[in-house]
Amino acid sequence: MKPGIRVEIPGFGPLELTVLLSDYTGTLACGGRLAEGVPERLRQLGDLLDIHVLTSDTFGTARQELAHLPVQVVVLEGSDHDVQKARYLRDHFVARHVVALGNGNNDRMMLQAVKEGGGLAIAVDTGEGCALEALRQAHILVRGAAEALELLADTRRLKATLRF
Repeated sequence: MKPGIRVEIPGFGPLELTVLLSDYTGTLACGGRLAEGVPERLRQLGDLLDIHVLTSDTFGTARQELAHLPVQVVVLEGSDHDVQKARYLRDHFVARHVVALGNGNNDRMMLQAVKEGGGLAIAVDTGEGCALEALRQAHILVRGAAEALELLADTRRLKATLRF
């Protein structure tokens, strides 16, 4: 088992994160390509967290782009990807140990479940926008996946943003 990330945030409470659950398109990638700085940060966090990427894979590039990184890729089929992402979370993890990243309407239920379950929900805009419903279900909004992943690498940033 990986060591995870632990941080006490005054007024917010403790976070004990062991899993990173992320969308791909618009979150880790823009136009189907990983955003600058993301591969390096995923490698770094892969020593601490189990990383799962759930994606509709709009551009058909996720598996190739993530092939040499410490992540498990799940390409969703059919429709109702919002429901599939929330179900994957519920079936595999305890929400309070999850940090979830997403930007689209199909991420809103995953973000909501993590937020309500005591984990950390981060809305990400990597250049393709962030759906208002995803934003409403998040604790934090950041300008790109690299920034989101940096929050996990230096938890003092989380404290600065989330403390009461």
